[in-house]
Amino acid sequence: MDNVISKNRISIRLTDERWAHITEEHCELAGLRLEVMETVKDPSRIFAGSLGELIALREMAKGKYLAVIYREWERDGFIITAFLTKRIKSLNRRKLLWSK
Repeated sequence: MDNVISKNRISIRLTDERWAHITEEHCELAGLRLEVMETVKDPSRIFAGSLGELIALREMAKGKYLAVIYREWERDGFIITAFLTKRIKSLNRRKLLWSK
């Protein structure tokens, strides 16, 4: 299990079970576990999700973004999923919570 501290100073965990689930659904992320953790730690933007989750976004290459969906509680949190996308228009319509 990996942990990283979010911008809200909350410890966010990524279990091996969750990582296996993420990479089964998004095989392109197989070698990017460190980048997923780094996106939560040091995102370029954080958006509000629909159900209380947070969406950390980081540009990986020109026009290609890594989005990490996670949830924070009072003292800890966890990563729900992650994916690569070029389509960020729908994310940009969400409430922006934090930006570099």
